[in-house]
Amino acid sequence: ARRSKPAVPIGGKYRLIDIPVSNCVNSGIRQILVLTQFNSESLNRHIAQTYRFDRFSRGMVSILAAEQTIENQEWFQGTADAVRKSINHLMGFHPEVVLILSGDQLYRMDFRKFIDHHVDSGADISVATKPVAREEAPSLGIMKTSKDGWITEFSEKPSIDKLDDLVCEQESIPGNCSFLGSMGIYAFNTKVLVEILRESCSTDFGKEILPAAIHDHRVKSYLFNGFWSDIGTITSFFKANLDMASENPEFDLYSNLSPLYTRARALPGAKINRSRIESSIVCDASEVIGATILRSVIGVRGLIRSGVEMEECVFMGADYWEDGFMDPASLDFSLIPLGIGRNCLIRRAIIDKNARIGPGCIITNAKALNKFDGQNYFIRDGIVVIPKNAEIPEGSVI
Repeated sequence: ARRSKPAVPIGGKYRLIDIPVSNCVNSGIRQILVLTQFNSESLNRHIAQTYRFDRFSRGMVSILAAEQTIENQEWFQGTADAVRKSINHLMGFHPEVVLILSGDQLYRMDFRKFIDHHVDSGADISVATKPVAREEAPSLGIMKTSKDGWITEFSEKPSIDKLDDLVCEQESIPGNCSFLGSMGIYAFNTKVLVEILRESCSTDFGKEILPAAIHDHRVKSYLFNGFWSDIGTITSFFKANLDMASENPEFDLYSNLSPLYTRARALPGAKINRSRIESSIVCDASEVIGATILRSVIGVRGLIRSGVEMEECVFMGADYWEDGFMDPASLDFSLIPLGIGRNCLIRRAIIDKNARIGPGCIITNAKALNKFDGQNYFIRDGIVVIPKNAEIPEGSVI
């Protein structure tokens, strides 16, 4: 409701947009355009504050916000339409290959290998694909390929009865995975991309552009066997965060070979006193005093007071210091103090930034509701969500 999906915090101190941008930087790609529109203010601000290259590298991460021009009077209508309306800016770089990425996925990929595969194969378009099992296939775009990896058929979220026609013939995929799912990562020869966008009114790459292109162009599958997750739901976001805090995470934040970049903050380390913390991430400037934290992620400036028990929680922390000049409570003394109050019990919850939870609250979804809209809170997929800047009064039971 308050920010676009790529601007959502993840892993305590990062934002989702940091994933594709870091993959680009680590792959030697320095000319990056970010096309923004919906709830984009915090995303635009994060990019402007984070990604600054020196003037000698010719590198940049530039925001292309939706704009009205003489030719285009409307907002972006979809992913392909966004690229179509930004094509003049894109062509100013004279690229031979254009890499098109999603801003809300979790993965590490060396794009140099992907682009080399694309160029060496002689493809017009290449699609990064991931082997998936039958039960995963109906939620993805599924590719059917020849044995040498050329895509012959594409179906967006196929029904179960159509899956047998989409079994993959490509060699070297794992035995328990019979299908290839699209990762929403594409490499286009620039001339082909411009031709397709100018001749077609299609607005989406996955649903429209790709299925049509298979019949007229050489479209190649690039097999990726690493970890990949589409952060498209509350459940996937929740699970991805908790996995990062596990002993053996699928997406390892602590890999020095491929670092994640984000905004540099001049913050002190976390301060922890008289607390028990297991399988958790606690980020900069957080204070945990006399609390029990299990399988949770605590974001920057997260305040957790004595007697608190938190289990399987994603607490995003705060944008400002308690009682600092940006804290509204410094002027409005009726506000609940920032962070988690004393003696709260919280399980399976996502708590957004700047939340104020009063003492003695119990947030556990004891009624096991799957979906519910409450006052200053929501339940989605059985997970309690406390939105940004929300106040939960003392002694509340959710």
